Amino acid sequence: MKIHFPAIASYPAWIRVGLFLLTLLLLWLPLATLIYSGSGDTNLVTILTMGLLFLVFLVWLQFWGRLVYQQTNLLKSYGLSVSRRNALELLKGLDIGLLLTLTLFFVEGQLGWLVWQSSNQLPRVVLEGSIAALGVGFAEELVFRGWLLDELERDYSQKISLWVSSWLYALLHFIKPLPEAIRTFPQFPALLLLGLTFVWAKRGSRGRLGLPIGLHAGLVWGYYIINVGDLVRYSDRVPPWITGIDGNPLAGLMGLIFLGAIAFAFWRRQRGRGAGGQRGRGAEG
Repeated sequence: MKIHFPAIASYPAWIRVGLFLLTLLLLWLPLATLIYSGSGDTNLVTILTMGLLFLVFLVWLQFWGRLVYQQTNLLKSYGLSVSRRNALELLKGLDIGLLLTLTLFFVEGQLGWLVWQSSNQLPRVVLEGSIAALGVGFAEELVFRGWLLDELERDYSQKISLWVSSWLYALLHFIKPLPEAIRTFPQFPALLLLGLTFVWAKRGSRGRLGLPIGLHAGLVWGYYIINVGDLVRYSDRVPPWITGIDGNPLAGLMGLIFLGAIAFAFWRRQRGRGAGGQRGRGAEG
């Protein structure tokens, strides 16, 4: 049976997204099975299979653009292009995210809620963290603020696309055993706010992905340095719901306040500049 791929472009967004993901899964599973059967190191298997999944995603995305939308460079339409402006915005976002995270912990230290500790592994942790953070920022922004947001904006207004993509971004972080999902659910408001902020960062940059990638990576990098470097010890002077469950600032009131401030700044920025480079119809989010 011959598949008429251009006809898929006229399908509703939820069907297009489902078809894309189903095909992605069918392409990835046989290769992932080989990795699972060939290694006993759980951490290594997870890294390899997730890396492979993203690689298959990138390859399938190229075919998807050409077959369904007759576009030869879908990544560029997502805002991912090699340019001086994108690079500078990536560095700007990286600075903002890193500074925001470190400032949060500094303020909590000044309030006596945590105690700073020294670490002999700090240079290694900083380097490892930068690589891991850029990888996470690049992958998640391309998937959620690139591919998914683009699919939604082809059918819906900017406001609907903003909220749907952000809700999905937050909810997909809870694909874990139910007891653990319930225990860590206080992270949800912050994750939703992060999703909104990354979209506003993109729209305020005329659709370029450099700023949201950098911002995302900066937040991850800062927390990686603090957490993996074991640089702080909480004094238990305030309950975890203030500083964050399991030491994760996303699951605490202070983290939510800091994210709220940066979210407001990016919302104002994109309102002032408009939402250039977006396909969505209707009012801005």
